[in-house]
Amino acid sequence: MNRTRRLRKTENIRRLVRENRLHIDDLIYPLFIEEGKGIENEIPSMPGIKRFSLDTLPKELDEVTKLDIPAVLLFGIPSAKDEIGSETWNDQGVIQQAIRLIKKHYPDLYVITDVCFCEYTSHGHCGIIHDNDVDNDATLVNLAKQVISHAKAGADMVAPSGMMDGMIATIREALDNTGYPNLPVMSYAVKYASAFYGPFRDAADSTPSFGDRRTYQMDPSNRDEGMREAHFDDQEGADILMVKPALSYLDIIRDLKNNFDRPVACYNVSGEYAMVKAAAEKGWIDEKKVMMESLLSMKRAGADIIITYFAKDVARALKE
Repeated sequence: MNRTRRLRKTENIRRLVRENRLHIDDLIYPLFIEEGKGIENEIPSMPGIKRFSLDTLPKELDEVTKLDIPAVLLFGIPSAKDEIGSETWNDQGVIQQAIRLIKKHYPDLYVITDVCFCEYTSHGHCGIIHDNDVDNDATLVNLAKQVISHAKAGADMVAPSGMMDGMIATIREALDNTGYPNLPVMSYAVKYASAFYGPFRDAADSTPSFGDRRTYQMDPSNRDEGMREAHFDDQEGADILMVKPALSYLDIIRDLKNNFDRPVACYNVSGEYAMVKAAAEKGWIDEKKVMMESLLSMKRAGADIIITYFAKDVARALKE
Protein backbone atom coordinates (compact mmCIF):
# COMPACT_ATOMS: atom_id res chain seq x y z
CA MET A 1 0.00 0.00 0.00
CA ASN A 2 1.19 3.50 -0.74
CA ARG A 3 1.57 5.36 2.56
CA THR A 4 2.40 9.01 2.14
CA ARG A 5 2.24 9.38 5.92
CA ARG A 6 5.61 7.61 6.21
CA LEU A 7 7.26 10.90 5.29
CA ARG A 8 5.32 12.86 7.92
CA LYS A 9 6.08 10.75 10.96
CA THR A 10 8.60 13.02 12.71
CA GLU A 11 9.67 16.64 12.51
CA ASN A 12 13.08 15.68 11.12
CA ILE A 13 11.65 13.74 8.18
CA ARG A 14 9.20 16.56 7.53
CA ARG A 15 12.16 18.94 7.44
CA LEU A 16 14.02 16.74 4.99
CA VAL A 17 11.17 16.57 2.46
CA ARG A 18 9.85 20.11 2.89
CA GLU A 19 9.34 21.65 -0.55
CA ASN A 20 9.11 25.37 0.26
CA ARG A 21 10.63 27.57 2.93
CA LEU A 22 10.36 31.21 3.87
CA HIS A 23 13.63 33.08 4.12
CA ILE A 24 14.53 36.62 5.14
CA ASP A 25 15.95 37.05 1.64
CA ASP A 26 12.40 36.76 0.25
CA LEU A 27 11.17 39.91 1.98
CA ILE A 28 10.65 43.56 1.12
CA TYR A 29 9.40 45.86 3.89
CA PRO A 30 7.15 48.83 2.98
CA LEU A 31 7.81 52.16 4.69
CA PHE A 32 5.57 55.23 4.87
CA ILE A 33 7.51 58.50 5.02
CA GLU A 34 5.66 61.69 5.79
CA GLU A 35 6.92 65.20 5.20
CA GLY A 36 7.44 67.06 8.47
CA LYS A 37 9.31 66.59 11.74
CA GLY A 38 8.94 64.46 14.83
CA ILE A 39 6.44 62.12 13.19
CA GLU A 40 6.20 58.52 14.39
CA ASN A 41 2.50 57.73 14.27
CA GLU A 42 1.00 54.26 14.28
CA ILE A 43 -1.63 53.66 11.60
CA PRO A 44 -4.78 52.58 13.52
CA SER A 45 -5.92 50.06 10.90
CA MET A 46 -2.42 48.55 10.60
CA PRO A 47 -1.18 47.75 14.13
CA GLY A 48 2.59 47.95 14.37
CA ILE A 49 3.01 49.97 11.17
CA LYS A 50 3.85 53.66 11.44
CA ARG A 51 4.38 56.78 9.43
CA PHE A 52 7.82 58.30 9.94
CA SER A 53 9.29 61.68 9.15
CA LEU A 54 12.88 61.84 7.96
CA ASP A 55 14.22 62.65 11.43
CA THR A 56 12.53 59.62 13.06
CA LEU A 57 13.11 57.22 10.18
CA PRO A 58 16.61 56.08 11.30
CA LYS A 59 15.15 54.37 14.36
CA GLU A 60 13.09 52.13 12.09
CA LEU A 61 15.95 51.61 9.64
CA ASP A 62 18.25 50.53 12.47
CA GLU A 63 15.80 47.76 13.29
CA VAL A 64 15.29 46.75 9.66
CA THR A 65 19.02 46.43 9.04
CA LYS A 66 19.61 44.65 12.35
CA LEU A 67 17.05 42.05 11.27
CA ASP A 68 18.91 41.68 7.95
CA ILE A 69 15.88 42.51 5.82
CA PRO A 70 17.40 43.17 2.39
CA ALA A 71 15.07 45.77 0.90
CA VAL A 72 12.51 48.47 1.62
CA LEU A 73 9.73 49.89 -0.55
CA LEU A 74 9.17 53.61 0.00
CA PHE A 75 5.84 55.44 -0.05
CA GLY A 76 5.74 59.20 0.45
CA ILE A 77 3.12 61.43 2.04
CA PRO A 78 3.86 65.04 1.05
CA SER A 79 2.73 68.15 2.90
CA ALA A 80 1.34 69.68 -0.29
CA LYS A 81 -0.71 68.07 -3.06
CA ASP A 82 -1.94 69.33 -6.42
CA GLU A 83 -3.98 68.16 -9.39
CA ILE A 84 -1.05 66.49 -11.16
CA GLY A 85 1.10 65.22 -8.26
CA SER A 86 4.06 67.43 -9.16
CA GLU A 87 5.78 66.73 -5.83
CA THR A 88 6.63 63.28 -7.19
CA TRP A 89 9.36 64.75 -9.39
CA ASN A 90 10.55 67.42 -6.94
CA ASP A 91 14.23 66.60 -6.40
CA GLN A 92 13.84 67.86 -2.82
CA GLY A 93 10.65 65.89 -2.22
CA VAL A 94 10.12 63.63 0.76
CA ILE A 95 10.94 60.42 -1.12
CA GLN A 96 14.01 61.88 -2.81
CA GLN A 97 15.32 63.03 0.56
CA ALA A 98 14.57 59.63 2.08
CA ILE A 99 16.49 57.86 -0.67
CA ARG A 100 19.54 60.03 -0.10
CA LEU A 101 19.33 59.55 3.68
CA ILE A 102 19.17 55.77 3.37
CA LYS A 103 21.92 55.48 0.78
CA LYS A 104 24.19 57.67 2.91
CA HIS A 105 23.65 56.01 6.28
CA TYR A 106 22.46 52.50 5.30
CA PRO A 107 24.33 51.89 2.04
CA ASP A 108 23.72 48.14 2.02
CA LEU A 109 19.93 48.46 2.25
CA TYR A 110 18.28 48.05 -1.15
CA VAL A 111 15.91 50.95 -1.85
CA ILE A 112 12.85 50.49 -4.06
CA THR A 113 10.47 53.37 -4.70
CA ASP A 114 6.79 53.13 -5.41
CA VAL A 115 6.12 55.12 -8.56
CA CYS A 116 2.59 56.49 -8.61
CA PHE A 117 0.60 59.65 -7.94
CA CYS A 118 -2.30 58.79 -5.65
CA GLU A 119 -0.54 59.97 -2.47
CA TYR A 120 0.44 63.21 -4.20
CA THR A 121 -2.70 64.30 -6.05
CA SER A 122 -5.43 66.42 -4.50
CA HIS A 123 -8.05 64.06 -5.97
CA GLY A 124 -6.35 60.80 -4.86
CA HIS A 125 -6.25 59.19 -8.30
CA CYS A 126 -3.16 57.72 -9.96
CA GLY A 127 -2.62 60.35 -12.64
CA ILE A 128 -3.91 63.40 -14.46
CA ILE A 129 -7.71 63.71 -14.56
CA HIS A 130 -9.50 64.56 -17.79
CA ASP A 131 -13.26 64.07 -18.15
CA ASN A 132 -13.52 62.48 -14.69
CA ASP A 133 -11.05 59.71 -15.51
CA VAL A 134 -7.29 59.26 -15.47
CA ASP A 135 -5.73 60.31 -18.76
CA ASN A 136 -3.37 57.43 -19.51
CA ASP A 137 -0.98 59.10 -21.97
CA ALA A 138 -0.73 62.43 -20.16
CA THR A 139 0.10 60.51 -16.98
CA LEU A 140 2.91 58.63 -18.76
CA VAL A 141 4.71 61.93 -19.36
CA ASN A 142 4.76 62.62 -15.62
CA LEU A 143 5.75 59.04 -14.77
CA ALA A 144 8.94 59.59 -16.76
CA LYS A 145 9.69 62.73 -14.71
CA GLN A 146 9.10 60.86 -11.46
CA VAL A 147 11.39 57.90 -12.19
CA ILE A 148 14.20 60.15 -13.40
CA SER A 149 13.99 62.13 -10.14
CA HIS A 150 14.07 58.91 -8.09
CA ALA A 151 17.02 57.62 -10.10
CA LYS A 152 18.97 60.86 -9.62
CA ALA A 153 18.37 60.60 -5.86
CA GLY A 154 19.94 57.13 -5.81
CA ALA A 155 17.06 54.62 -5.90
CA ASP A 156 18.15 51.05 -6.55
CA MET A 157 14.87 50.06 -8.26
CA VAL A 158 11.61 51.70 -9.27
CA ALA A 159 8.21 50.03 -8.94
CA PRO A 160 5.39 51.61 -10.97
CA SER A 161 2.00 50.81 -9.46
CA GLY A 162 -0.53 52.91 -11.38
CA MET A 163 -1.58 50.34 -14.03
CA MET A 164 -1.19 52.81 -16.89
CA ASP A 165 -0.97 51.16 -20.30
CA GLY A 166 2.55 51.54 -21.67
CA MET A 167 4.07 52.60 -18.35
CA ILE A 168 6.96 50.13 -18.49
CA ALA A 169 8.02 51.12 -22.00
CA THR A 170 7.86 54.80 -21.01
CA ILE A 171 9.87 54.27 -17.82
CA ARG A 172 12.46 52.05 -19.49
CA GLU A 173 13.00 54.57 -22.25
CA ALA A 174 13.25 57.46 -19.78
CA LEU A 175 15.82 55.66 -17.65
CA ASP A 176 17.86 54.46 -20.62
CA ASN A 177 17.95 57.92 -22.17
CA THR A 178 19.09 59.70 -18.99
CA GLY A 179 22.00 57.47 -18.05
CA TYR A 180 20.27 54.81 -15.93
CA PRO A 181 20.11 51.76 -18.22
CA ASN A 182 21.00 49.42 -15.35
CA LEU A 183 18.24 50.57 -12.98
CA PRO A 184 15.71 47.72 -12.75
CA VAL A 185 11.94 48.07 -12.92
CA MET A 186 9.58 45.98 -10.80
CA SER A 187 6.16 46.32 -12.35
CA TYR A 188 2.88 46.06 -10.49
CA ALA A 189 1.97 44.11 -13.61
CA VAL A 190 -1.23 42.46 -12.36
CA LYS A 191 -2.91 44.78 -9.88
CA TYR A 192 -6.55 44.29 -9.04
CA ALA A 193 -9.14 46.87 -7.96
CA SER A 194 -9.30 45.18 -4.59
CA ALA A 195 -11.22 45.77 -1.37
CA PHE A 196 -8.11 44.63 0.50
CA TYR A 197 -6.43 48.05 0.07
CA GLY A 198 -8.55 49.87 2.66
CA PRO A 199 -5.98 50.27 5.44
CA PHE A 200 -3.31 51.41 2.97
CA ARG A 201 -5.47 54.36 2.03
CA ASP A 202 -5.46 55.37 5.70
CA ALA A 203 -1.69 54.98 5.74
CA ALA A 204 -0.99 56.99 2.61
CA ASP A 205 -3.90 59.48 2.53
CA SER A 206 -4.73 58.18 -0.94
CA THR A 207 -8.50 57.62 -0.93
CA PRO A 208 -9.97 58.96 -4.21
CA SER A 209 -12.14 62.04 -3.72
CA PHE A 210 -14.55 60.75 -6.37
CA GLY A 211 -15.25 57.47 -8.09
CA ASP A 212 -12.88 54.53 -7.80
CA ARG A 213 -9.94 52.96 -9.65
CA ARG A 214 -11.78 50.31 -11.62
CA THR A 215 -11.12 52.00 -14.97
CA TYR A 216 -7.39 51.31 -14.63
CA GLN A 217 -6.95 48.55 -12.03
CA MET A 218 -8.11 45.04 -12.92
CA ASP A 219 -11.48 43.42 -12.30
CA PRO A 220 -11.05 40.77 -9.56
CA SER A 221 -13.14 38.39 -11.68
CA ASN A 222 -10.51 38.18 -14.42
CA ARG A 223 -7.66 35.71 -14.71
CA ASP A 224 -6.75 35.62 -18.41
CA GLU A 225 -6.51 39.40 -18.48
CA GLY A 226 -3.74 39.15 -15.89
CA MET A 227 -1.67 37.14 -18.35
CA ARG A 228 -2.17 39.81 -21.00
CA GLU A 229 -1.12 42.55 -18.59
CA ALA A 230 1.98 40.61 -17.56
CA HIS A 231 2.83 39.84 -21.19
CA PHE A 232 2.78 43.53 -22.14
CA ASP A 233 5.03 44.48 -19.22
CA ASP A 234 7.37 41.58 -19.94
CA GLN A 235 7.69 42.69 -23.58
CA GLU A 236 8.23 46.32 -22.55
CA GLY A 237 11.19 45.41 -20.35
CA ALA A 238 10.01 44.89 -16.77
CA ASP A 239 12.68 43.07 -14.77
CA ILE A 240 10.29 41.72 -12.11
CA LEU A 241 6.54 41.06 -12.45
CA MET A 242 4.30 41.62 -9.43
CA VAL A 243 0.83 40.41 -8.46
CA LYS A 244 -1.18 42.54 -6.04
CA PRO A 245 -2.90 41.55 -3.76
CA ALA A 246 -1.37 38.18 -2.95
CA LEU A 247 -3.52 35.93 -0.77
CA SER A 248 -6.70 36.02 -2.85
CA TYR A 249 -4.74 35.81 -6.12
CA LEU A 250 -2.47 32.81 -5.60
CA ASP A 251 -3.67 31.36 -8.91
CA ILE A 252 -2.38 34.45 -10.70
CA ILE A 253 1.01 34.15 -8.99
CA ARG A 254 1.23 30.56 -10.24
CA ASP A 255 0.19 31.62 -13.75
CA LEU A 256 3.04 34.12 -13.91
CA LYS A 257 5.54 31.66 -12.48
CA ASN A 258 4.57 29.06 -15.06
CA ASN A 259 4.61 31.38 -18.06
CA PHE A 260 7.34 33.99 -17.61
CA ASP A 261 11.07 33.65 -17.26
CA ARG A 262 11.35 36.52 -14.79
CA PRO A 263 11.25 36.77 -11.00
CA VAL A 264 7.71 36.98 -9.64
CA ALA A 265 6.85 39.24 -6.71
CA CYS A 266 3.62 39.53 -4.77
CA TYR A 267 2.30 42.16 -2.39
CA ASN A 268 0.81 40.90 0.88
CA VAL A 269 -1.36 43.99 1.16
CA SER A 270 -2.66 46.04 4.07
CA GLY A 271 -6.07 44.35 4.33
CA GLU A 272 -4.48 40.91 4.45
CA TYR A 273 -2.17 42.14 7.20
CA ALA A 274 -4.93 43.89 9.15
CA MET A 275 -7.23 40.85 9.16
CA VAL A 276 -4.57 38.67 10.76
CA LYS A 277 -3.73 41.34 13.33
CA ALA A 278 -7.40 41.92 14.21
CA ALA A 279 -8.25 38.24 14.56
CA ALA A 280 -5.15 37.66 16.67
CA GLU A 281 -6.07 40.58 18.94
CA LYS A 282 -9.44 38.88 19.52
CA GLY A 283 -7.65 35.65 20.42
CA TRP A 284 -9.30 33.80 17.55
CA ILE A 285 -6.09 32.71 15.79
CA ASP A 286 -2.41 32.12 16.49
CA GLU A 287 -0.92 35.22 14.83
CA LYS A 288 2.55 33.82 14.24
CA LYS A 289 1.33 30.53 12.76
CA VAL A 290 -1.25 32.18 10.50
CA MET A 291 1.30 34.78 9.39
CA MET A 292 3.85 32.13 8.45
CA GLU A 293 1.30 29.84 6.80
CA SER A 294 -0.20 32.60 4.65
CA LEU A 295 3.21 33.86 3.50
CA LEU A 296 4.35 30.30 2.82
CA SER A 297 1.30 29.86 0.58
CA MET A 298 2.62 32.71 -1.55
CA LYS A 299 6.01 31.02 -1.85
CA ARG A 300 4.28 27.73 -2.72
CA ALA A 301 2.25 29.49 -5.40
CA GLY A 302 5.50 30.63 -7.01
CA ALA A 303 6.46 34.01 -5.55
CA ASP A 304 10.19 34.68 -5.45
CA ILE A 305 9.72 37.96 -3.58
CA ILE A 306 7.11 38.92 -0.98
CA ILE A 307 6.37 42.53 -0.09
CA THR A 308 4.86 42.38 3.37
CA TYR A 309 4.16 44.48 6.45
CA PHE A 310 4.98 41.32 8.41
CA ALA A 311 8.63 41.47 7.29
CA LYS A 312 10.03 42.38 10.71
CA ASP A 313 7.85 39.80 12.48
CA VAL A 314 8.87 37.11 10.01
CA ALA A 315 12.54 38.00 10.34
CA ARG A 316 12.32 37.69 14.12
CA ALA A 317 10.48 34.37 13.84
CA LEU A 318 13.06 32.96 11.44
CA LYS A 319 15.89 33.95 13.78
CA GLU A 320 14.35 32.10 16.73
